[in-house]
Amino acid sequence: MQKDLGDYRKSYEKSALIEDSISDNPIELFQKWFYEVEATDGVDEPNAMTVSTIGLDGFPKSRVVLLKKYTHEGFIFYTNYESEKGKAIAKNPKVCISFFWPHMERQVIIKGTTEKIAENLSDGYFESRPEGSKLGAIVSNQSSVIASRDVLEEKLKALEKEYQGKEIERPDFWGGYLVRPLSMEFWQGRPNRLHDRIRYSLQENLDWKIERLAP
Repeated sequence: MQKDLGDYRKSYEKSALIEDSISDNPIELFQKWFYEVEATDGVDEPNAMTVSTIGLDGFPKSRVVLLKKYTHEGFIFYTNYESEKGKAIAKNPKVCISFFWPHMERQVIIKGTTEKIAENLSDGYFESRPEGSKLGAIVSNQSSVIASRDVLEEKLKALEKEYQGKEIERPDFWGGYLVRPLSMEFWQGRPNRLHDRIRYSLQENLDWKIERLAP
């Protein structure tokens, strides 16, 4: 079986990324782009991002998660600390996160280091989740092998009875990570494959060095 995809082509012509029109701080540029993506109807979840880690087996692995907050410090997402990604981050906190917004012909690629956020912040976000999502976080021993979906369904039913009328507290194995960026690359599609690529690199004095990369 084979399929030749060589004729899949598109001309990128929607925007440009020029040094004279960008901020000295990449988080500010990210915020501008994110607002612009939100203002369009071309994507269901603009906060969907790919998180890439180096696994315990030495292989890189990427998966899509949801960005839940960004600040001047970095980017926050939530997961099971004992999952495959959690174990990978515990061994090697260097990760790459990326956003792809095809309807805007844009990518953002962020390299940085990861750390757990404060427990009270994880508690606050967990409290804001729907009850079903809270129980789902408790039910799932994320990334482990299970016999069938029925196992999850039965565990969920049992927990629904156990917690009926009770407060559902955040389990210790679930919480947030902050990715502190060391490098942020902004990619804007341009005609003739001469795409704009601007990279911000964090310097020792905490200023950002701005460079243009060849497409």
